[in-house]
Amino acid sequence: MTPAAQHPSQHAPELRAVARHIGRRRFLTHTAAAAAVAFAVNLPTAGVASAAELDASKITEDPFTLGVASGDPLPGSVLLWTRLAPAPYQPDGGLPAERVSVHWELAHDERFRRIVRRGTATAHPEFNHTVHVEVGSLAPDRVFYYRFRTGSWISETGRTRTTPAALAQASALTFAAVSCQAYTDGYFTAYSHLAEDDVDVVFHLGDYLYEYAVNSVGGYRNYTDRVIPDHFNHETLTLEDYRLRYALYKSDPDLRAAHAAHPFVVTWDDHETENNYADDIPENDVPPEEFLLRRAAAYRAYWENQPLRRPQQPVGPDMQLYRRLGWGRLAQFDILDTRQYRSNQAYGDGLDLPGPEIDDPARTMTGETQERWLLDGWRRSRALWNVVPQQVNFAQRKLDIAPVARLSMDSWDGYRASRRRVLDGAKAAGIENLMVLTGDVHVAYAYDIKDDFDDPSSATLGTEIVATSISSGRDGADKPATWDTYTGANPHMKLYNGRRGYVTVELGRESARADFKTVSAVTTPGAPITTAASFVTEVGDQGLKSA
Repeated sequence: MTPAAQHPSQHAPELRAVARHIGRRRFLTHTAAAAAVAFAVNLPTAGVASAAELDASKITEDPFTLGVASGDPLPGSVLLWTRLAPAPYQPDGGLPAERVSVHWELAHDERFRRIVRRGTATAHPEFNHTVHVEVGSLAPDRVFYYRFRTGSWISETGRTRTTPAALAQASALTFAAVSCQAYTDGYFTAYSHLAEDDVDVVFHLGDYLYEYAVNSVGGYRNYTDRVIPDHFNHETLTLEDYRLRYALYKSDPDLRAAHAAHPFVVTWDDHETENNYADDIPENDVPPEEFLLRRAAAYRAYWENQPLRRPQQPVGPDMQLYRRLGWGRLAQFDILDTRQYRSNQAYGDGLDLPGPEIDDPARTMTGETQERWLLDGWRRSRALWNVVPQQVNFAQRKLDIAPVARLSMDSWDGYRASRRRVLDGAKAAGIENLMVLTGDVHVAYAYDIKDDFDDPSSATLGTEIVATSISSGRDGADKPATWDTYTGANPHMKLYNGRRGYVTVELGRESARADFKTVSAVTTPGAPITTAASFVTEVGDQGLKSA
């Protein structure tokens, strides 16, 4: 990353002056948070009711350039999203600072002949003309189609669904896991294939965008038919920066197609804000209060641009992203946030030999409150499968073949006491079919989760499925340079593939099957997709077997 000294703060001096007097805990008070947000995200002091209403008939260009999305499905409710942006690469999106009425429809069929619900929402300029519609009182376990309209413009049609009723004995579920989509590293080709895949829901495990500069040709996309505006060619720091970056990413046709085809359940990692930050500790040497203002801007833009429900709306630099979803009695999903509450990385971050700090029980990956929430949820779970979508490598991953090997301090290997508490909590709760979903590392791994990773004969407590990146790392290779080392040092590692793509998992009442799907290239568009490897793990007999 470019040193902070070369990127002077773009926050106003008065903002920094206020921030210096707002401590971390005081940020959690409504008064302090409101003051901070008013500065940090440039909200009108009168609030969302201040804007005049725009006559939508005056919108002369398509406002639905960033597509539609849905997310966080429940048994009786769906969440629908869109953003109005006739000129998405402009800071104002091509609209005046006025509120806009947006009509929405939910139907049983793609032609909207059997309407289930319809209504009107307001796209507020204070929220960058984004729309979040929570539609309730729906039948469980149903597929629906939705669209938006404003003025004479109608959006593309999205497809979403409700989940089975809480006590339903659902027999099967197929989901996809995706992560890490650096725009500058290549095309989102995998999403075009995912849009055509038959899955019920998609879990995005972090790094939806990257904060780094995007040049005029889109990096390794190497555009010859368009020019990316110069205001994308610097690191994201302000609310305007983050909003524009989401507009750039969401204008990608392959990402739009995947969002329209399937409901997404999202969680962030680091790059949605800044590389490898830990709680209120930034990567670079800037004052913590200034970083919290950057975090407030990043979190706000994240909520605005993702299909998230009202409880996830941030307050200042704080946002509760961890949450629980279910699929009848078949599966419970505990979606974690391993970035916002973690202790600082040990030994200055990076790849290092293990030391006493990583076994310090005072250090945490999740924070005490989230850890207790996870373990309590497991104790109450009646689901057959307990799945944990989260961000960073959970299983031990030795990086050398040596008696004492290097580990990644940013992964759970750098927080071994925290991982031990989670595994002990799973055992105490009687969790028999545990599956951890992971992103971050730009490769596909498949692991057996061992009770003692240094003892291959110890009990297998679950499996970890690591989704490779959509584009980050560029084209990659089936066997990266470290393949022999990593597979030799980690006998519980059943797969290591370095191509781009995604993974699909089919959960059933007797077993689960994971298919790792990869594309041959992302630096050129249109690559075909293949299944690189498939594994099965059986109910009551955890451990990955080649399928």
